Amino acid sequence: MNEYTPEHFNWRDEGPVGVISLKGADRKNPLTFGSYAELTRTFQAIRGDDAVKAVVIVPNEGNFCSGGDVHDIIKPLTEMDMKGLLAFTRMTGDLVKSMLGCGKPVVSAVDGVCVGAGAIIAMASDIRFATPEAKTAFLFTRVGLAGCDMGACAILPRIIGQGRAAELLYTGRSFSAEEGERWGFYNRMIGADQLVGEAISFAARLAGGPTFAHMMTKTQLNQEWSMTIDQAIEAEAQAQAICMQTRDFERAYAAFAGKSRPQFEGD
Repeated sequence: MNEYTPEHFNWRDEGPVGVISLKGADRKNPLTFGSYAELTRTFQAIRGDDAVKAVVIVPNEGNFCSGGDVHDIIKPLTEMDMKGLLAFTRMTGDLVKSMLGCGKPVVSAVDGVCVGAGAIIAMASDIRFATPEAKTAFLFTRVGLAGCDMGACAILPRIIGQGRAAELLYTGRSFSAEEGERWGFYNRMIGADQLVGEAISFAARLAGGPTFAHMMTKTQLNQEWSMTIDQAIEAEAQAQAICMQTRDFERAYAAFAGKSRPQFEGD
């Protein structure tokens, strides 16, 4: 994605890691109709771009994302008919599907406000880091909507458990970074001055690994939600047999035999 300049969010390349931050820091970086669509197209494009091996979504001026923009999204939604509303809710879900289907590890680095659809973006990431100041909320019921938004009722219970997910999705309450780490929503808490650097460094380590195998891992993590144990074991047997045909697998063996570290190339 070299020289990629999206209109509705910020993008920069850190070697093989693509770094995203939302725009609108004065409003705590809300999502708009345009940013939903452009983010979806970007993650779809990332799947076929071998230059991007991992993605990190970072805060902008101390906040991650305040959810759907009140003026750009919320007000127009009150004036739409059912056909328009369903087109919008399907579009928002397409963002989650594009993140899950991009074939690359996605890391969210959360600071400050991370609510509504912003919390969903963090949820749909593979790895989540947060500062102690991060405040996260799936606040849909607080604006008169159901907690079942953009896959939350399917994905969130698998991360933090059914009871905790139910509490958050019914009440819309904010939870602290400490709670999030204790529950498994956040993998780690990191100080604000180190958050972005640590997240990019972590993503770079993943990018330096066997990226084809990472794609298979991400695929299986998502697909096995709806499988029986027997189906999952068979799917993993097939996935691993495919990975055993890669050059990276050969490189790993040669490095082990030569007592050196393998240099993976993703093929």
